Amino acid sequence: MIEILLFPFEFEFMRKAFIISLVISVPASLFSCFLILKGWALIGDAISHAVLPGIALAYIFGVPLFFGAFCAGIFCALSSGFLSQNSRLKEDTVMGIVFSGLFGLGLILSTAVKTEMHLDHILFGNILGISLLDIFITGSIAILVTVILILKQSDFLLHSFDPVQAQIAGLNKRVLNYGLLVMLALTIVSTLSSVGIILSIGLLITPGAIAFLITKQFKIMMLIALFVTLISSFFGVYLSFFIDSAPAPTIILILSVIFIFVFLFAQIKDLVITKTL
Repeated sequence: MIEILLFPFEFEFMRKAFIISLVISVPASLFSCFLILKGWALIGDAISHAVLPGIALAYIFGVPLFFGAFCAGIFCALSSGFLSQNSRLKEDTVMGIVFSGLFGLGLILSTAVKTEMHLDHILFGNILGISLLDIFITGSIAILVTVILILKQSDFLLHSFDPVQAQIAGLNKRVLNYGLLVMLALTIVSTLSSVGIILSIGLLITPGAIAFLITKQFKIMMLIALFVTLISSFFGVYLSFFIDSAPAPTIILILSVIFIFVFLFAQIKDLVITKTL
C-alpha cells in the first residue's frame, strides 16, 4: 500500500512537477490577496492572455520566451492604463478590448509561424515536461516577488485599500501602482511553464478569494491563501498521476472545489447568525 502511495515520487518528471507547483504557489497565493483587495482580477486575466503574442514574437526574433512574455504583459498593463485615463471608456471595457485583441494576435502569430512550440502547452502549461532551467527561472521570480511583497506589504496594503491616504502618507502612488503591475506580470510569466496562460488566472484569484471569505485580517488571509494553494498544488499533481489527468487543470479544479465549500459554509454561517439575532 505504501509503495503505491509513493509510486509517483519514483519518476523524475513527477518530482520536478511537485517542486515547480509548490514554488509557484508561494508568489501566486500571496499576490492573489492583493488582487482581491484591489479589485484587479480582470487585470490579471488581461495580462495572462496578452503574453501570447510576446511569446510568439520572442520566438521569431530569437530572444528568450520569458523576455517576450514579460514585455507583452507590461505593454498590456500600461496600454490599458493609458487608454482608460485618456478616454471615456471604463477600465474593464478597455482591458477587455486590449487583452482580447492581443490574445487574437498571439493566436494568429502562433499558428502562422512554424515553431516547435505546442500551443496547448502555452495555453494550459506543460508541468510534466519542465526542465531544471524552468525551475531555476521560476524559483528566482518567486523569491523576488515574495520578498518584495513581504517587505512592502504595509505600503501595498494601504495603496490597495485607500490610494488617496497612501499618497497623503508620503507614498509614491505611481511607483506602488506600477510596481504591482510589474510583479503581476512577473508572477504570470513564472506560471507559464507549469499551468499556462489560461489557468494561471485561477492561481492568482481563487486562493485570495477563499482566504477573503474566511478572515478579515490581512496577514491571516495571506497565510490561509498560501496554505490552500500549497495543499491544492501538491494534491493536484499527486492525484493527476493516478487518475491520468493533466496536473494544471486538476490543481485549479481542487482550488475551485475548496472555494465552493468555503462559500457555502460562509453562507450557512451567516444564515445561522441572522436567525439567532
